[in-house]
Amino acid sequence: MTAGLAARPGRYTRSNLGHPQHLTVMTEHATSRHATTPLSDREYHERTSALFAQLEATVDRWLQDDVIDIDSQRTGGLLELTLPDGSKLVVNTQPPLHEVWLAARGGGFHFHHVEGLWRDTKDDREFFDVLSACTSAQAGRPLRFEAPIN
Repeated sequence: MTAGLAARPGRYTRSNLGHPQHLTVMTEHATSRHATTPLSDREYHERTSALFAQLEATVDRWLQDDVIDIDSQRTGGLLELTLPDGSKLVVNTQPPLHEVWLAARGGGFHFHHVEGLWRDTKDDREFFDVLSACTSAQAGRPLRFEAPIN
């Protein structure tokens, strides 16, 4: 590694090829404080289907109550939310990893299942908290997605 550059997991660092313009991503394993709850493929599919249904129900309710007009489009394991300004949030399933991913202006997030909740693999935040924060930031107003009641 180039002198003076310490490799930090999840950060871009200069490669050791002697070419500072080349960047390498150092990967890391999940650093969540909670261990992933093992799910069968069937359980994963059931939980992600319930998650998507809850998101779509919330967006539909906001439209009916004239809160905000967010367009939702679901294609298989991908749900795209388009806000009035044209910005998007994308939630998608990752069946081989048993994860749910969120892409937003605020970044990309990976969530794994922990004791009934979807938790960020890096900082342990709950999926609905992160989605609410990202949606609120992009919409310019407070919006709250709620987890389904089990």
